[in-house]
Amino acid sequence: MDMALWDGFTHLWHKYFNNAELPLFFYYTNDAGKTERVKPGALERCLIGALSEVRQGRSLCFDADSIGCPGGRRYAGFADKLMPNFEYFLSCGIPGKMKGERYKKTPELVREVMRLWPVFKAPARFLVFKRWDRLEEADQPEVVIFFATPDVLAGLFTLANFDEAEPNGVIAPFGSGCSSIIQNPYLEGKSARPRGVIGMFDISARPFVMPNVLTFSVPTAKFAHMIGHAEESFLTTDSWRKIQQRIG
Repeated sequence: MDMALWDGFTHLWHKYFNNAELPLFFYYTNDAGKTERVKPGALERCLIGALSEVRQGRSLCFDADSIGCPGGRRYAGFADKLMPNFEYFLSCGIPGKMKGERYKKTPELVREVMRLWPVFKAPARFLVFKRWDRLEEADQPEVVIFFATPDVLAGLFTLANFDEAEPNGVIAPFGSGCSSIIQNPYLEGKSARPRGVIGMFDISARPFVMPNVLTFSVPTAKFAHMIGHAEESFLTTDSWRKIQQRIG
């Protein structure tokens, strides 16, 4: 990791976002070093719940066995299949056998959604999550994840669009909470024009975050551009200072 980027962001974050929560980052590796490996069943079954520990400063390493939720394993790239009858689970259920979440109207619609979902396979054995202030020089962050209140999210969204002519420099695709912070931004990082991803709209994942929090996840390359543009952006204006006063 370029520690100059670490220092630059840390300085700018406190300068323009006060004491807002520091972001997390993740990367894939075959050598997790001394990072604590999560044992099966040791943390919340939902990956978003497990990440509450990382938000408190505990660095964690996950593998295919660490994540209890089948969806979490898939969106982390550790499995290529979802639970049986997933199309019914996400829609209307099966009377007498399975309750449906009713996130989509019909099983047929879910099948079409599944057909459009990208194929994603983890590039290495382990998935490491750390809070920004736990970053070490040997770490190679691939995605930076903010758990953000509306004012912070507005700042990140606007900064991500600062050097973009096309209006969708940030996207909000339908999906699980873990897909919005892992799969989608990771794949954006492999694209010619990486975009930020707003997420945590997943009703099943929302009990694991505060009511006024969403996520903003961004590939590291895009993140570096955002940092580089900060001092010439709206962050230096009176308009932002009015918002900044409300950030705790």
